[in-house]
Amino acid sequence: MSTFAFGTYRITDENPLHIEALKEAIESGVRLIDTAGHYTNGGAERAIAKVMAYFEDSLRNEIKIVSKYTPSSDVTLHEQLTQSLQRLELHSIDCYLVDTPKESPYEEFVSLEKEVKEGRIGSYGISFDGSDYNDLLLLAQKAAKELGNAQHSFSTIELPINILQQEGLTCAAWAKRQGLRVLSSCPLNAQKGPLMYRLADYEESREYYHYVNELLEFCSTDLLKPLKNLIEQMDSNRHKFGWIGEYDVFVSTQILPHIKMSLEKLNSEHLDDLLYFIERFLQEYRTMVAYECSSRIRSELKSEFQECKVTIQECALQFLYEQKSIDYILVGMKKPSYVQEVMALKEKLNNNFMAC
Repeated sequence: MSTFAFGTYRITDENPLHIEALKEAIESGVRLIDTAGHYTNGGAERAIAKVMAYFEDSLRNEIKIVSKYTPSSDVTLHEQLTQSLQRLELHSIDCYLVDTPKESPYEEFVSLEKEVKEGRIGSYGISFDGSDYNDLLLLAQKAAKELGNAQHSFSTIELPINILQQEGLTCAAWAKRQGLRVLSSCPLNAQKGPLMYRLADYEESREYYHYVNELLEFCSTDLLKPLKNLIEQMDSNRHKFGWIGEYDVFVSTQILPHIKMSLEKLNSEHLDDLLYFIERFLQEYRTMVAYECSSRIRSELKSEFQECKVTIQECALQFLYEQKSIDYILVGMKKPSYVQEVMALKEKLNNNFMAC
């Protein structure tokens, strides 16, 4: 049976909510944190360092940190590891993964065996799609032999596994037979065919219509007509996004630049009020998009969730929790409320398991 770990994708040290969420996760018993040097341009690793400073050494020593190296022609593995250690304010990382190598990871394994020998990492592994795994241990053994290490330090694989993407379970089962640790990524961000889904139920916003109407009324001037047209288009198209991640990209690349362009023509009078309504509208609009996306899941994914009597996220996480070949489920918990929800689910699943 697996357990939950803290995934730091999109976590940053500049967001107080992220800091509080990670702190609460550790206080609630989470003992593995997954990160990478490129997550929010190093902000995820800096956030970990900031949170670790709250705790005594005895507790910090219980927490395992897994970070990742992205193969690059510009920055070596040694340099990336050095940067991660500096951001994490550590002398050593428990485990360092090669992230989605395009070719054989043998050269990286040689470098990682060297880092183990120098004490900068405890062990290493690979984060990939679960294909071409049969030679991984042979490559690790060969790399260890080249460095003169008595045995290899390959310990961990990370795979995208969820209720829609179960192909990785074959690789996970192989890994467990080899005595390796298995981390499951993307538990709630799933792909089926060409479509992406956020496997979660969301409630409809109760305040959306208030803020969209307030903003439209505020924009009922000739100077703000382009902004009003944009808001009206967004309102009529909120049901057209495939999944919430698609909206997040769209708002940053399309919507925000248009809003910024509209605001550049304004003087400072009433600008603060307008910015307030825009901010609240965007918050509630995202909630509505998430609701629209989640409302389609039970009809489009009938075979996977027809027996689901609780929330979709609970069913999706329970599926992973019950997999014997998975050690840790990497969940993005960007708010303390998300941590509380996941920990409550863990307690519920543990109680169900003990009852059986």
